[in-house]
Amino acid sequence: MKNSLFTNQDYLCDMQLSQHFHLIEFTRSATALRQGIDNNPEIEDIEALQALCINVLEPLRRRFGVIRITSGYRSPKLNEAVGGSRTSQHLYGEAADIHVGSVEVAMKMFNFVINNLTFDQMLVEMKRGKVHCLHISYRQDGPNRRKVSSNYEIK
Repeated sequence: MKNSLFTNQDYLCDMQLSQHFHLIEFTRSATALRQGIDNNPEIEDIEALQALCINVLEPLRRRFGVIRITSGYRSPKLNEAVGGSRTSQHLYGEAADIHVGSVEVAMKMFNFVINNLTFDQMLVEMKRGKVHCLHISYRQDGPNRRKVSSNYEIK
């Protein structure tokens, strides 16, 4: 069983993963707060989040401006509570869901990543027929597959 690195959420607020991203952006969760779920990552999860930030999210931010993370690290209990896959890369700090305001923005980001960055998996996630978020992952410990899934034409 994994032990949590942190026992106090205050530490998470200040931990900087990269130039523009802090750990709290990847660990805060309304579901975790509502259900009293501990969503504190371990050292290896934080290292994976840092690699994701440096290799994928920082280049996206430089190109598109401020990025809002809607889901990042998920403890096993939180992942179960939100209905996440048992093999979700969110469990290991390898994935983030990014808020996108429109199909147009989602596809611009999608195409930028495909044409310029190394990534493991990228999905345009839909809810009720509308773009919900851009899910992107990065593996620091193995080959990145560049696996993509979208209902839209990739240019």
